[in-house]
Amino acid sequence: MADIKLVDIKKLRDLTKCGVMDARAALEEVGGDMEKAKKVLSKQAERRVAKRFDREVSAGRIYTYTHQTGRLAVLVKVACETEFVAKTEDFGNLCKEVALQIASMDPADVEELLKQDYVRDGSQKIADLVKDVIRKTGENVKVVNFVRMEL
Repeated sequence: MADIKLVDIKKLRDLTKCGVMDARAALEEVGGDMEKAKKVLSKQAERRVAKRFDREVSAGRIYTYTHQTGRLAVLVKVACETEFVAKTEDFGNLCKEVALQIASMDPADVEELLKQDYVRDGSQKIADLVKDVIRKTGENVKVVNFVRMEL
């Protein structure tokens, strides 16, 4: 078993936003190799997210964005399991970022939206942003539908 240092656990947590025990276990599993530990945590997170996809979403937010010119507006419905999560900062930021994505990229539907590269970070897809909120909140989150209007 490798000698896992607290500084390595903190660094891995900062990179992955995982829990202390998860970071420690991943580092122990791979003998302290940071890159391999990130992959282990990523696989674990994907399994956890996949378990939540079938859960019912009956709460959420309807978020509106109006461009400063007043010539473009977006209305997006993002759902989650509980009102508690709907009121969190992470969920609110997701709603905002999805609305801005719709405003700038004009996707045809939700499926196309989720496959698009995120305009602020081309290394991520919109689906990745949704999965990040699922990981953080422990609840299923879905972009249900949207309307984009432009003059």
